[in-house]
Amino acid sequence: METGWHLGWVAFGPIVLALLVADLVLFHRDPRPVDFQRSLRATLGWVLLASAFGGLVAFTLGTHAAMEFFAGYAVELSLSVDNVFVFAVLLRYFAVPERAQFPALFWGIIGALFLRALFIFSGIALLNRFQWLIFLFGGLLVVTGWKLLKGDGDDKVQPEKNILVRLGRRWLPLTSEYHGTRFWVRQGGRWVGTPLVLVLLAIGTTDLVFAIDSIPAILAITRDPFIVLTSNAFAVLGLRALYFAIAGLIKLFRHLNIGLAVILAFIGLKMIASPWIHLPITLTLGFVLTVLATAILTSILQKPRHPQE
Repeated sequence: METGWHLGWVAFGPIVLALLVADLVLFHRDPRPVDFQRSLRATLGWVLLASAFGGLVAFTLGTHAAMEFFAGYAVELSLSVDNVFVFAVLLRYFAVPERAQFPALFWGIIGALFLRALFIFSGIALLNRFQWLIFLFGGLLVVTGWKLLKGDGDDKVQPEKNILVRLGRRWLPLTSEYHGTRFWVRQGGRWVGTPLVLVLLAIGTTDLVFAIDSIPAILAITRDPFIVLTSNAFAVLGLRALYFAIAGLIKLFRHLNIGLAVILAFIGLKMIASPWIHLPITLTLGFVLTVLATAILTSILQKPRHPQE
């Protein structure tokens, strides 16, 4: 097990760095806007890479750890659909040109990844020290699932009230217009930020707000910091491609919110009952995948509603 730990941590850093460089170079070198087919291939590629990494986890840490990774990845990836809505709102609010959306999302997600890492290690440390927090986190997930089922929670996305965005507008020298894909430009002998800087701040901090729901969800599955961090990382790193792949088709999955609500409530109750009831990871993974598949299939098979309905 110790060997697996060392191999896992040693492999994870270079793998993520190589993937980020490849993603940035392969996509950013093409000046055309990211279309549906390219983003769909990229999304599939991230899923396959996560699956391959899960195989590495199984080889180094064992089958149980791999099942925890896949369960955590499935939960985090499904909850990331909310982030797609968030990105759409933010990009529309800041009127980001289509060509500039890629670097805004890419670097915003990188910042979100670092913030999530801090959140993850803090959450694990708190849970290990204060066991009663499992009831608080579990209750939070159940309440979030209920709000999601009712359609509440949209007020989380309020860029005009974001503290960092407001501070940036007040204290940073900024241009009033975009300059292609550049975050900083030189004007009057000094460096001045473009509106993309504000977009970067908004994406990173808003993602952290949504992580308050998603991080406890995976902590209900495992408290292994390596599994929590890697499953989160692969889900978050695929967000940029996921946005371009489903931003225009997200309304087709009308039952997905119901599925996510059921998953959050299930994981929350599992967390609350964990001191007395232990559910096998295979059951948790099977439940999550079954609910997601059912929500997606019923969304696809249901006839579209008439515009007047």
